Amino acid sequence: MHLVVGTFFLGLTTIGPAETPGVVAAGFGDVMADIGLLVSFGVIMGSMITQTGALQRLIEGMVGSFGAKRLPYIFSVSLSTLFTSIYSDVVLVLTAPMARRIAPRLGPRGIALMGGALTAGIEVGLVFVVPGVAALAAAGLLGVPLGEMFIWGLAIGLPTAVLTMLVFSLLAKRALHWGPNDEQAAESGGADITERADGPAPTDGGTPDGGTDGTAPGHQAQVAVLETESTPGRKLPLPLAVSPIVGTLILVALGALLGALKIEDPVLGFVTDPVFAMFAGAAASYVLARRAAPRAQVDKGVAESLVTCGPILVLSGVSGSLGMVIEASGLADILSGYFASSILPALLLVWVIAAVLHIALGSISISVITAAGILAPLAGSLGVPVVLVALAAGSGALFLPHVSSNFFWMFKELLGLSTRGTFKTHTVAMSLASVISLILILALDFVI
Repeated sequence: MHLVVGTFFLGLTTIGPAETPGVVAAGFGDVMADIGLLVSFGVIMGSMITQTGALQRLIEGMVGSFGAKRLPYIFSVSLSTLFTSIYSDVVLVLTAPMARRIAPRLGPRGIALMGGALTAGIEVGLVFVVPGVAALAAAGLLGVPLGEMFIWGLAIGLPTAVLTMLVFSLLAKRALHWGPNDEQAAESGGADITERADGPAPTDGGTPDGGTDGTAPGHQAQVAVLETESTPGRKLPLPLAVSPIVGTLILVALGALLGALKIEDPVLGFVTDPVFAMFAGAAASYVLARRAAPRAQVDKGVAESLVTCGPILVLSGVSGSLGMVIEASGLADILSGYFASSILPALLLVWVIAAVLHIALGSISISVITAAGILAPLAGSLGVPVVLVALAAGSGALFLPHVSSNFFWMFKELLGLSTRGTFKTHTVAMSLASVISLILILALDFVI
Protein backbone atom coordinates (compact mmCIF):
# COMPACT_ATOMS: atom_id res chain seq x y z
CA MET A 1 0.00 0.00 0.00
CA HIS A 2 2.84 2.40 0.80
CA LEU A 3 4.34 1.78 -2.62
CA VAL A 4 0.99 2.51 -4.30
CA VAL A 5 0.56 5.74 -2.35
CA GLY A 6 4.12 6.77 -3.13
CA THR A 7 3.65 6.05 -6.84
CA PHE A 8 0.49 8.16 -7.05
CA PHE A 9 2.08 10.96 -5.02
CA LEU A 10 5.11 11.05 -7.31
CA GLY A 11 2.85 11.09 -10.35
CA LEU A 12 0.64 13.89 -9.03
CA THR A 13 3.62 16.08 -8.16
CA THR A 14 5.51 15.52 -11.41
CA ILE A 15 3.30 14.63 -14.37
CA GLY A 16 -0.02 15.94 -13.00
CA PRO A 17 -3.43 14.49 -12.10
CA ALA A 18 -4.63 14.11 -15.68
CA GLU A 19 -1.90 11.72 -16.81
CA THR A 20 -1.03 9.90 -13.59
CA PRO A 21 -3.81 7.22 -13.59
CA GLY A 22 -3.10 6.24 -17.19
CA VAL A 23 0.66 5.99 -16.63
CA VAL A 24 0.16 3.94 -13.46
CA ALA A 25 -2.22 1.56 -15.23
CA ALA A 26 0.06 1.25 -18.27
CA GLY A 27 3.08 0.43 -16.11
CA PHE A 28 1.11 -2.19 -14.21
CA GLY A 29 -0.20 -3.75 -17.41
CA ASP A 30 3.20 -3.91 -19.07
CA VAL A 31 4.67 -5.85 -16.15
CA MET A 32 1.74 -8.25 -16.02
CA ALA A 33 2.17 -8.94 -19.73
CA ASP A 34 5.82 -9.77 -19.12
CA ILE A 35 5.71 -11.85 -15.93
CA GLY A 36 2.10 -12.56 -14.95
CA LEU A 37 1.88 -15.98 -16.57
CA LEU A 38 5.52 -16.83 -15.85
CA VAL A 39 5.17 -16.27 -12.11
CA SER A 40 1.82 -18.07 -11.96
CA PHE A 41 3.10 -21.13 -13.83
CA GLY A 42 6.29 -21.16 -11.76
CA VAL A 43 4.38 -21.07 -8.48
CA ILE A 44 2.05 -23.87 -9.59
CA MET A 45 5.02 -25.99 -10.67
CA GLY A 46 6.72 -25.51 -7.32
CA SER A 47 3.55 -26.44 -5.47
CA MET A 48 3.07 -29.60 -7.53
CA ILE A 49 6.70 -30.66 -7.03
CA THR A 50 6.11 -30.62 -3.27
CA GLN A 51 3.23 -33.05 -3.79
CA THR A 52 5.56 -35.67 -5.28
CA GLY A 53 8.14 -35.39 -2.48
CA ALA A 54 10.91 -34.96 -5.07
CA LEU A 55 12.90 -32.46 -3.01
CA GLN A 56 13.22 -34.64 0.10
CA ARG A 57 13.89 -37.80 -1.89
CA LEU A 58 16.62 -36.22 -4.00
CA ILE A 59 18.46 -34.80 -1.01
CA GLU A 60 18.07 -38.01 1.00
CA GLY A 61 19.52 -39.92 -1.97
CA MET A 62 22.48 -37.56 -2.11
CA VAL A 63 23.00 -37.90 1.64
CA GLY A 64 23.42 -41.63 1.17
CA SER A 65 25.87 -41.20 -1.72
CA PHE A 66 28.31 -38.60 -0.44
CA GLY A 67 30.54 -38.25 2.59
CA ALA A 68 29.56 -36.12 5.57
CA LYS A 69 31.97 -33.30 4.70
CA ARG A 70 30.33 -32.83 1.29
CA LEU A 71 26.76 -32.70 2.56
CA PRO A 72 26.58 -28.91 3.15
CA TYR A 73 27.78 -28.37 -0.42
CA ILE A 74 25.23 -30.87 -1.74
CA PHE A 75 22.46 -28.99 0.03
CA SER A 76 23.58 -25.57 -1.20
CA VAL A 77 24.09 -26.64 -4.82
CA SER A 78 20.86 -28.63 -5.20
CA LEU A 79 18.67 -26.02 -3.50
CA SER A 80 20.13 -23.15 -5.51
CA THR A 81 19.65 -24.80 -8.89
CA LEU A 82 16.91 -27.45 -9.06
CA PHE A 83 14.20 -26.32 -6.66
CA THR A 84 14.05 -22.55 -7.07
CA SER A 85 10.42 -22.70 -8.20
CA ILE A 86 9.38 -23.80 -4.70
CA TYR A 87 8.81 -20.96 -2.23
CA SER A 88 11.73 -20.37 0.09
CA ASP A 89 9.51 -20.80 3.18
CA VAL A 90 8.34 -24.17 1.89
CA VAL A 91 11.85 -25.33 1.04
CA LEU A 92 13.02 -24.37 4.52
CA VAL A 93 10.23 -26.32 6.20
CA LEU A 94 10.94 -29.37 4.04
CA THR A 95 14.70 -29.39 4.45
CA ALA A 96 15.26 -28.16 8.02
CA PRO A 97 14.45 -31.55 9.62
CA MET A 98 16.95 -33.27 7.29
CA ALA A 99 19.56 -30.65 8.13
CA ARG A 100 18.95 -31.23 11.85
CA ARG A 101 19.42 -34.99 11.45
CA ILE A 102 22.61 -34.60 9.42
CA ALA A 103 24.23 -31.95 11.65
CA PRO A 104 25.67 -34.32 14.33
CA ARG A 105 27.68 -36.12 11.62
CA LEU A 106 29.58 -32.88 10.97
CA GLY A 107 30.83 -32.34 14.51
CA PRO A 108 30.04 -29.71 17.16
CA ARG A 109 29.54 -27.00 14.52
CA GLY A 110 27.34 -29.21 12.37
CA ILE A 111 24.14 -27.28 12.88
CA ALA A 112 25.94 -24.05 11.95
CA LEU A 113 27.30 -25.62 8.75
CA MET A 114 23.92 -27.01 7.74
CA GLY A 115 22.25 -23.69 8.53
CA GLY A 116 24.72 -21.92 6.28
CA ALA A 117 24.07 -24.49 3.56
CA LEU A 118 20.31 -23.91 3.69
CA THR A 119 20.79 -20.15 3.48
CA ALA A 120 23.32 -20.36 0.64
CA GLY A 121 21.04 -22.68 -1.33
CA ILE A 122 17.56 -21.32 -0.78
CA GLU A 123 18.18 -17.58 -0.99
CA VAL A 124 20.79 -17.62 -3.76
CA GLY A 125 18.47 -19.65 -5.96
CA LEU A 126 15.57 -17.30 -5.21
CA VAL A 127 17.26 -14.16 -6.57
CA PHE A 128 19.48 -15.51 -9.35
CA VAL A 129 18.18 -18.74 -10.88
CA VAL A 130 15.01 -18.92 -12.98
CA PRO A 131 12.29 -19.87 -12.10
CA GLY A 132 12.99 -18.31 -8.70
CA VAL A 133 10.26 -15.74 -8.04
CA ALA A 134 12.62 -12.81 -7.42
CA ALA A 135 14.67 -13.69 -10.52
CA LEU A 136 11.52 -13.86 -12.67
CA ALA A 137 10.24 -10.53 -11.34
CA ALA A 138 13.55 -8.72 -11.81
CA ALA A 139 13.89 -10.04 -15.37
CA GLY A 140 10.36 -8.94 -16.24
CA LEU A 141 10.65 -5.48 -14.71
CA LEU A 142 14.01 -4.79 -16.37
CA GLY A 143 13.13 -6.36 -19.71
CA VAL A 144 15.75 -9.10 -19.54
CA PRO A 145 15.02 -12.13 -21.79
CA LEU A 146 14.28 -15.06 -19.53
CA GLY A 147 16.77 -17.36 -21.25
CA GLU A 148 19.51 -14.78 -20.76
CA MET A 149 18.53 -14.38 -17.11
CA PHE A 150 18.67 -18.14 -16.63
CA ILE A 151 22.09 -18.59 -18.24
CA TRP A 152 23.84 -15.73 -16.46
CA GLY A 153 21.88 -16.22 -13.25
CA LEU A 154 23.06 -19.80 -13.09
CA ALA A 155 26.60 -18.67 -13.91
CA ILE A 156 26.49 -16.40 -10.85
CA GLY A 157 24.24 -18.44 -8.56
CA LEU A 158 26.03 -21.79 -8.68
CA PRO A 159 29.55 -20.52 -7.85
CA THR A 160 28.07 -18.15 -5.28
CA ALA A 161 26.45 -21.07 -3.44
CA VAL A 162 29.68 -23.11 -3.50
CA LEU A 163 32.00 -20.25 -2.56
CA THR A 164 29.67 -19.05 0.18
CA MET A 165 29.67 -22.51 1.70
CA LEU A 166 33.46 -22.72 1.43
CA VAL A 167 34.08 -19.35 3.12
CA PHE A 168 31.37 -19.93 5.71
CA SER A 169 32.87 -23.33 6.61
CA LEU A 170 36.22 -21.66 7.25
CA LEU A 171 34.58 -18.99 9.39
CA ALA A 172 32.59 -21.58 11.33
CA LYS A 173 35.77 -23.44 12.21
CA ARG A 174 38.01 -20.47 13.02
CA ALA A 175 36.01 -17.35 13.86
CA LEU A 176 32.39 -18.00 14.83
CA HIS A 177 33.18 -19.72 18.15
CA TRP A 178 30.04 -21.85 18.21
CA GLY A 179 28.80 -22.68 21.71
CA PRO A 180 25.76 -23.72 23.77
CA ASN A 181 24.38 -20.18 23.77
CA ASP A 182 23.99 -20.37 20.01
CA GLU A 183 21.35 -23.08 20.20
CA GLN A 184 17.77 -22.64 21.28
CA ALA A 185 17.84 -24.94 24.32
CA ALA A 186 20.00 -22.41 26.14
CA GLU A 187 17.68 -19.54 25.25
CA SER A 188 14.43 -21.38 26.02
CA GLY A 189 15.42 -22.90 29.34
CA GLY A 190 16.31 -26.30 27.92
CA ALA A 191 13.04 -26.96 26.12
CA ASP A 192 13.05 -29.75 23.58
CA ILE A 193 12.65 -28.27 20.13
CA THR A 194 13.00 -31.41 18.04
CA GLU A 195 9.27 -31.83 17.67
CA ARG A 196 8.83 -28.25 16.50
CA ALA A 197 11.60 -28.58 13.95
CA ASP A 198 9.90 -31.59 12.39
CA GLY A 199 6.48 -29.96 12.38
CA PRO A 200 4.87 -27.17 10.35
CA ALA A 201 6.34 -23.71 10.10
CA PRO A 202 5.86 -21.47 13.13
CA THR A 203 3.20 -18.83 12.84
CA ASP A 204 4.53 -16.58 15.58
CA GLY A 205 7.71 -14.60 15.94
CA GLY A 206 7.53 -13.07 12.48
CA THR A 207 7.48 -9.51 11.41
CA PRO A 208 4.52 -7.37 12.45
CA ASP A 209 3.13 -7.24 8.94
CA GLY A 210 3.67 -10.92 8.29
CA GLY A 211 6.21 -10.30 5.56
CA THR A 212 8.49 -13.09 4.46
CA ASP A 213 11.93 -12.66 3.06
CA GLY A 214 11.49 -15.11 0.29
CA THR A 215 8.21 -14.40 -1.36
CA ALA A 216 5.32 -12.23 -0.34
CA PRO A 217 3.53 -11.07 2.80
CA GLY A 218 2.42 -14.03 4.90
CA HIS A 219 3.52 -17.66 4.82
CA GLN A 220 0.26 -19.31 5.84
CA ALA A 221 -0.51 -20.21 2.22
CA GLN A 222 2.85 -21.85 1.76
CA VAL A 223 2.36 -23.89 4.90
CA ALA A 224 -1.10 -24.85 3.71
CA VAL A 225 0.52 -26.29 0.60
CA LEU A 226 2.78 -28.34 2.83
CA GLU A 227 -0.12 -29.70 4.82
CA THR A 228 -1.42 -31.42 1.71
CA GLU A 229 1.60 -33.69 1.73
CA SER A 230 0.40 -35.58 4.78
CA THR A 231 -1.77 -37.89 2.66
CA PRO A 232 0.22 -40.93 1.48
CA GLY A 233 0.26 -41.44 -2.26
CA ARG A 234 2.02 -43.26 -5.05
CA LYS A 235 5.80 -42.96 -5.05
CA LEU A 236 7.05 -41.82 -8.46
CA PRO A 237 10.52 -42.66 -9.81
CA LEU A 238 12.77 -39.77 -8.83
CA PRO A 239 13.92 -38.90 -12.40
CA LEU A 240 10.26 -38.71 -13.42
CA ALA A 241 9.36 -36.56 -10.40
CA VAL A 242 12.00 -33.92 -11.17
CA SER A 243 11.53 -34.06 -14.96
CA PRO A 244 9.18 -31.02 -15.13
CA ILE A 245 11.85 -28.79 -13.57
CA VAL A 246 14.69 -30.18 -15.68
CA GLY A 247 12.62 -30.07 -18.86
CA THR A 248 11.56 -26.46 -18.28
CA LEU A 249 15.11 -25.33 -17.67
CA ILE A 250 16.34 -27.16 -20.78
CA LEU A 251 13.71 -25.45 -22.94
CA VAL A 252 14.51 -22.01 -21.52
CA ALA A 253 18.25 -22.55 -22.02
CA LEU A 254 17.68 -23.86 -25.56
CA GLY A 255 15.67 -20.75 -26.36
CA ALA A 256 18.56 -18.57 -25.17
CA LEU A 257 20.99 -20.59 -27.30
CA LEU A 258 18.81 -20.28 -30.42
CA GLY A 259 18.62 -16.54 -29.87
CA ALA A 260 22.39 -16.24 -29.47
CA LEU A 261 22.93 -18.24 -32.67
CA LYS A 262 20.20 -16.24 -34.45
CA ILE A 263 18.38 -19.42 -35.46
CA GLU A 264 14.75 -18.70 -36.37
CA ASP A 265 12.40 -21.65 -36.56
CA PRO A 266 8.66 -21.31 -35.82
CA VAL A 267 8.33 -24.67 -34.09
CA LEU A 268 11.49 -24.36 -32.02
CA GLY A 269 10.61 -20.76 -31.24
CA PHE A 270 7.23 -21.84 -29.91
CA VAL A 271 8.38 -24.71 -27.69
CA THR A 272 11.33 -22.74 -26.30
CA ASP A 273 9.34 -19.57 -25.59
CA PRO A 274 9.51 -18.99 -21.82
CA VAL A 275 5.72 -18.76 -21.45
CA PHE A 276 5.19 -22.13 -23.14
CA ALA A 277 8.17 -23.69 -21.35
CA MET A 278 6.83 -22.65 -17.95
CA PHE A 279 3.30 -23.76 -18.90
CA ALA A 280 4.59 -27.15 -20.04
CA GLY A 281 6.50 -27.55 -16.77
CA ALA A 282 3.46 -26.61 -14.70
CA ALA A 283 1.18 -28.94 -16.69
CA ALA A 284 3.62 -31.85 -16.46
CA SER A 285 4.09 -31.34 -12.73
CA TYR A 286 0.30 -31.29 -12.27
CA VAL A 287 -0.10 -34.58 -14.16
CA LEU A 288 2.63 -36.20 -12.07
CA ALA A 289 1.19 -34.83 -8.84
CA ARG A 290 -2.18 -36.39 -9.76
CA ARG A 291 -0.41 -39.76 -10.01
CA ALA A 292 1.26 -39.26 -6.63
CA ALA A 293 -1.61 -37.80 -4.58
CA PRO A 294 -5.43 -37.65 -4.52
CA ARG A 295 -7.07 -35.17 -6.88
CA ALA A 296 -8.63 -33.09 -4.10
CA GLN A 297 -5.24 -32.68 -2.46
CA VAL A 298 -3.58 -31.64 -5.72
CA ASP A 299 -6.36 -29.20 -6.62
CA LYS A 300 -6.08 -27.63 -3.19
CA GLY A 301 -2.37 -27.17 -3.79
CA VAL A 302 -3.08 -25.38 -7.09
CA ALA A 303 -5.64 -23.10 -5.45
CA GLU A 304 -3.30 -22.24 -2.58
CA SER A 305 -0.43 -21.51 -4.95
CA LEU A 306 -2.55 -19.08 -6.97
CA VAL A 307 -3.60 -17.27 -3.80
CA THR A 308 0.00 -17.10 -2.66
CA CYS A 309 1.41 -15.65 -5.89
CA GLY A 310 -1.20 -12.86 -5.93
CA PRO A 311 0.76 -10.45 -3.68
CA ILE A 312 3.90 -11.00 -5.75
CA LEU A 313 2.10 -10.09 -8.96
CA VAL A 314 0.49 -7.01 -7.42
CA LEU A 315 3.79 -5.83 -5.96
CA SER A 316 5.57 -6.40 -9.28
CA GLY A 317 2.85 -4.53 -11.16
CA VAL A 318 2.97 -1.56 -8.81
CA SER A 319 6.76 -1.49 -9.12
CA GLY A 320 6.27 -1.35 -12.89
CA SER A 321 3.88 1.57 -12.36
CA LEU A 322 6.51 3.33 -10.26
CA GLY A 323 9.11 2.82 -12.96
CA MET A 324 6.86 4.23 -15.66
CA VAL A 325 6.01 7.27 -13.52
CA ILE A 326 9.73 7.86 -12.95
CA GLU A 327 10.29 7.68 -16.70
CA ALA A 328 7.35 9.93 -17.58
CA SER A 329 8.35 12.54 -14.99
CA GLY A 330 11.90 12.91 -16.28
CA LEU A 331 13.40 11.66 -13.04
CA ALA A 332 15.03 8.81 -14.94
CA ASP A 333 17.36 11.29 -16.65
CA ILE A 334 18.27 12.86 -13.31
CA LEU A 335 18.97 9.48 -11.73
CA SER A 336 20.97 8.44 -14.77
CA GLY A 337 23.09 11.56 -14.37
CA TYR A 338 23.77 10.71 -10.74
CA PHE A 339 24.88 7.22 -11.74
CA ALA A 340 27.11 8.60 -14.50
CA SER A 341 28.77 11.16 -12.22
CA SER A 342 29.35 8.78 -9.33
CA ILE A 343 32.86 7.58 -8.61
CA LEU A 344 31.41 4.15 -7.81
CA PRO A 345 30.66 1.60 -10.54
CA ALA A 346 27.01 1.58 -11.63
CA LEU A 347 26.55 -2.06 -10.59
CA LEU A 348 27.83 -1.28 -7.10
CA LEU A 349 25.28 1.54 -6.80
CA VAL A 350 22.53 -0.87 -7.88
CA TRP A 351 23.74 -3.29 -5.20
CA VAL A 352 23.65 -0.52 -2.56
CA ILE A 353 20.08 0.47 -3.48
CA ALA A 354 18.83 -3.11 -3.13
CA ALA A 355 20.84 -3.67 0.07
CA VAL A 356 19.40 -0.55 1.72
CA LEU A 357 15.89 -1.62 0.71
CA HIS A 358 16.44 -5.08 2.18
CA ILE A 359 17.79 -3.75 5.47
CA ALA A 360 14.81 -1.39 5.72
CA LEU A 361 12.05 -3.74 4.50
CA GLY A 362 13.28 -7.14 5.63
CA SER A 363 12.07 -8.91 2.48
CA ILE A 364 14.34 -10.17 -0.27
CA SER A 365 11.69 -10.35 -2.97
CA ILE A 366 10.18 -6.97 -2.14
CA SER A 367 13.65 -5.43 -2.17
CA VAL A 368 14.53 -6.94 -5.55
CA ILE A 369 11.19 -5.99 -7.08
CA THR A 370 11.24 -2.42 -5.72
CA ALA A 371 14.84 -1.87 -6.78
CA ALA A 372 14.09 -3.22 -10.27
CA GLY A 373 11.05 -0.94 -10.57
CA ILE A 374 13.10 2.12 -9.64
CA LEU A 375 15.95 1.19 -11.98
CA ALA A 376 13.90 0.02 -14.96
CA PRO A 377 13.64 3.45 -16.67
CA LEU A 378 17.40 4.02 -16.55
CA ALA A 379 18.79 0.47 -16.75
CA GLY A 380 19.62 0.83 -20.43
CA SER A 381 21.63 4.01 -19.87
CA LEU A 382 23.96 2.71 -17.16
CA GLY A 383 26.57 1.46 -19.61
CA VAL A 384 26.35 -2.16 -18.44
CA PRO A 385 24.30 -5.12 -19.71
CA VAL A 386 20.80 -4.96 -18.24
CA VAL A 387 21.01 -8.58 -17.10
CA LEU A 388 23.84 -7.55 -14.77
CA VAL A 389 21.61 -4.83 -13.31
CA ALA A 390 19.04 -7.51 -12.48
CA LEU A 391 21.71 -9.73 -10.94
CA ALA A 392 23.22 -6.85 -8.94
CA ALA A 393 19.78 -6.02 -7.53
CA GLY A 394 19.40 -9.65 -6.44
CA SER A 395 22.87 -9.62 -4.93
CA GLY A 396 22.21 -6.49 -2.89
CA ALA A 397 18.89 -7.83 -1.64
CA LEU A 398 20.73 -10.70 0.07
CA PHE A 399 22.73 -8.39 2.31
CA LEU A 400 22.29 -8.37 6.11
CA PRO A 401 19.01 -10.15 6.93
CA HIS A 402 17.93 -9.44 10.50
CA VAL A 403 14.98 -9.44 12.89
CA SER A 404 12.61 -7.66 10.47
CA SER A 405 12.53 -10.80 8.32
CA ASN A 406 9.99 -13.53 9.05
CA PHE A 407 12.33 -16.03 7.37
CA PHE A 408 14.90 -15.13 10.06
CA TRP A 409 12.51 -16.30 12.78
CA MET A 410 11.38 -19.39 10.85
CA PHE A 411 15.04 -20.30 10.35
CA LYS A 412 15.69 -19.85 14.08
CA GLU A 413 12.80 -22.07 15.17
CA LEU A 414 13.15 -24.81 12.58
CA LEU A 415 16.89 -25.27 13.13
CA GLY A 416 16.68 -24.91 16.91
CA LEU A 417 18.96 -21.89 17.14
CA SER A 418 19.06 -18.96 19.52
CA THR A 419 18.75 -15.44 18.12
CA ARG A 420 22.53 -15.13 18.46
CA GLY A 421 23.04 -18.40 16.61
CA THR A 422 20.69 -17.28 13.83
CA PHE A 423 22.76 -14.14 13.30
CA LYS A 424 25.91 -16.27 13.17
CA THR A 425 24.47 -18.63 10.58
CA HIS A 426 21.70 -17.09 8.50
CA THR A 427 22.85 -13.45 8.61
CA VAL A 428 26.54 -14.20 8.12
CA ALA A 429 26.01 -16.76 5.34
CA MET A 430 23.58 -14.59 3.39
CA SER A 431 25.78 -11.50 3.72
CA LEU A 432 28.71 -13.56 2.46
CA ALA A 433 26.61 -14.67 -0.51
CA SER A 434 25.74 -11.03 -1.20
CA VAL A 435 29.37 -9.88 -1.23
CA ILE A 436 30.68 -12.92 -3.13
CA SER A 437 28.01 -12.63 -5.81
CA LEU A 438 28.73 -8.90 -6.18
CA ILE A 439 32.40 -9.66 -6.84
CA LEU A 440 31.42 -12.27 -9.43
CA ILE A 441 28.97 -9.87 -11.10
CA LEU A 442 31.58 -7.10 -11.28
CA ALA A 443 34.01 -9.62 -12.81
CA LEU A 444 31.35 -10.76 -15.29
CA ASP A 445 30.96 -7.16 -16.43
CA PHE A 446 34.40 -7.46 -18.04
CA VAL A 447 33.30 -10.57 -19.96
CA ILE A 448 29.90 -9.71 -21.45
